[in-house]
Amino acid sequence: MAAGTGQKADLRDYLAAERTFLAWIRTGLALMGFGFVVARFGLFLQQLQVFQRPGMAQPPTGLSLWFGTALIAVGVVVNGSAAWRHVRLVHQLDRGETGGGASLTPAVATAVFLALVGLAMTIYLISIRGSSSVHQQGIEEGWMAPAANKGIVDRASNHSVDETVERLKGILQSKGVTIFAVVDHSGEAEKVGMKMRPTKLVIFGSPKAGTPLMLAAPSVAIDLPLKILVWEDAQGKVWESYNSSEYLRERHGFPQELLANIGVVEVLAAKAAE
Repeated sequence: MAAGTGQKADLRDYLAAERTFLAWIRTGLALMGFGFVVARFGLFLQQLQVFQRPGMAQPPTGLSLWFGTALIAVGVVVNGSAAWRHVRLVHQLDRGETGGGASLTPAVATAVFLALVGLAMTIYLISIRGSSSVHQQGIEEGWMAPAANKGIVDRASNHSVDETVERLKGILQSKGVTIFAVVDHSGEAEKVGMKMRPTKLVIFGSPKAGTPLMLAAPSVAIDLPLKILVWEDAQGKVWESYNSSEYLRERHGFPQELLANIGVVEVLAAKAAE
């Protein structure tokens, strides 16, 4: 068919134009659907964080909402442009005009845009992963950091958790102090498939020292027997943590002269950490 003859185009030309139009429609719909998924990705991460760590502040959705909205907008533009180009092409075919070769601009522009968006999303996801690791490490370190002004004394140990616990047990036994239990928190966590840094709690006491305290202030039984927590922080450093004897006296209000009955915990922790 020659251009400008005024003869109506062949049916195959119309079918080819319709296939091209439908292909662009599918492209636009795919862009909008993918954009919706990307936009919801940030919200999914928020909900996942809430389920994993209830009560924590929700993380921001970041750039996923903007990436998704941009893709949806481009999908709308692609569909609108495809409809306009299809109508124009059909009118040209009706007039018997070939209109020259199809323009490569829409296809190339769409491909370049998707490549840029893909590159930007790759960089964004890599940065999110890095900041998430730093944030997670900060949470872990914050949870394991020595608790200030809460009546807890944190003493660094020169030994591993297991060695510190064994040294502490040996000192207690040599002094005739009863060891009621050694709770292996990290070991129990491992049994249920959870990972936890080495953490053990030694519970010990002496009825001869504790009974006068409970007679003077019955509420002190909440904090007796005495406990020393031996744990490893995020940097691999081992700590001993225990309630300050002065804090326990202020909390329960027993007489000052009975302070020595629980003050031994500081001596025991010091010897075990040497």
